[in-house]
Amino acid sequence: MKKVISTTNAPAAIGPYSQAIEANGFVFASGQIPVNPATGEVAEGIEGQAEQVMKNMKNLLEAAGTSMENVVKTTVFIQSMDDFATINGIYSKYFEKDCPARSCVEVAKLPKGVLLEMEAIAVK
Repeated sequence: MKKVISTTNAPAAIGPYSQAIEANGFVFASGQIPVNPATGEVAEGIEGQAEQVMKNMKNLLEAAGTSMENVVKTTVFIQSMDDFATINGIYSKYFEKDCPARSCVEVAKLPKGVLLEMEAIAVK
């Protein structure tokens, strides 16, 4: 059995997918991009974009009844590996200890021309 998770505190889905799905005690969060859900604007620069992605993920997980502390796996897609250290610095503010498993890959292009996107799996 699955439950669709939706919140106005994270960007709305821009295609045929759900913001997140809860199934069997896990929350599978779709990729979050650095769009401010209140304004629809994309944050500027890699620091601003990384911060907005993390805020969006935090808000989505809280809407699902879980938290960043319960994330077990993330996948981060970045436009340039040159931004890896900057993204890690912001990422580490949200995952201070017992960090989740993670994959990070450089990709050619992301939705809306953003610099990064992150998806996550969390336990309830």
